[in-house]
Amino acid sequence: METPDEIYLIDMWRIVVREWRWFGATAVVVLLATFGYLHASRSQWEATSWVQIGQVGVAPPGQDVKIEPFQRVLERLETPGFQDDVLKSVGVPLDAAEGALFRRSMKLEPLPYASIIKVHVRAYSSQDAAQLASAVVTVLHALHEEIGEAPKQLAQARLEEIDANLRDAKADRDRLARDLDRAKGDTAQVDSLVLAAKNNEIRNLEQVRSDLAIRLTRNYSYPTAMAWPVSAPEGRVFPNAMLTWGIGALAAVFFASLVAVGRNALRRAATARNAAVRTA
Repeated sequence: METPDEIYLIDMWRIVVREWRWFGATAVVVLLATFGYLHASRSQWEATSWVQIGQVGVAPPGQDVKIEPFQRVLERLETPGFQDDVLKSVGVPLDAAEGALFRRSMKLEPLPYASIIKVHVRAYSSQDAAQLASAVVTVLHALHEEIGEAPKQLAQARLEEIDANLRDAKADRDRLARDLDRAKGDTAQVDSLVLAAKNNEIRNLEQVRSDLAIRLTRNYSYPTAMAWPVSAPEGRVFPNAMLTWGIGALAAVFFASLVAVGRNALRRAATARNAAVRTA
């Protein structure tokens, strides 16, 4: 059963037509407010960088070869100290609006399977956004170079030690080979056994050296760096004109309809009071 309070679309249309001045005025006010918001809001641009976490391939067996564990890097990027270092590196004052926007807008998108972290930052120009996105990688690279320096030095020292042992072993092998040429009888048999053992030692050292040298190549040991160039689209990301106008249009229709219904209700109430007065 229908109730008197129900309002259908045809009723709403009649109300809008009857109160078109109020409807139109309210819609214009809301659209003007939307226009003002778009032009008063400071435009923001976004840039994206891809950070590939470096590694040192000579980590002990069972240990993470990355210079710094992936999760710890994520935590580091979100610390105020790291973000302050990034701002200082590009000359942005820590208390500036640009710095506040950088901290507020930084978003991390981890890609653990590729040891890559996707970093999104915003600034008040496309160039500044690209500079900040690049600075994040630069500052992290410098920190990881310091962290990874000791393992790399130890690995290089180990490689030099193996090279020295290998030179000594080859020199001993050559001497044993000369002694074997002059030896006879039992002495020759002993020298032959010693020479065979020395050859085995040399082969083992060469295998160890080859494995260590391979682990020090860029396939297994590489610095933290930018995986791909920074992406900084020219179009601003805030405010979004199309989205803002869409929301503004919906708000204009909503508030204009609300005002028209309210005005119509007041008009009907006033008419009812006048009728009651005349009747009395």
